[in-house]
Amino acid sequence: MILSTTNSIEGKKVTKYLGLVSGDAILGANIFRDFFASVRDIVGGRSAAYEKELRKAKDIALGEMREQAKNLGANAIVGIDIDYETIGTNSSMLMVSANGTAVVLE
Repeated sequence: MILSTTNSIEGKKVTKYLGLVSGDAILGANIFRDFFASVRDIVGGRSAAYEKELRKAKDIALGEMREQAKNLGANAIVGIDIDYETIGTNSSMLMVSANGTAVVLE
């Protein structure tokens, strides 16, 4: 399945629009990773723990969206928008939402 943030795919024609599809993922971060991530952030380093969780949440959200599109008979999703938020006490949870339009390409 083709996934794209653009509204069209070069060289392909959209023959059918099947509707909006979405996927969401909310992940809690481990307290020890939170502590070490905050220490790394203070000294200007990268937070590998958060980066890993962010990728995991994005993959889950895109996977859910892909599954919805597949069930509709789509072979692509266009116009994908991915939003990232922290929620919960002390922003202890990561939420990723992905939305797009399921389509059939020629």
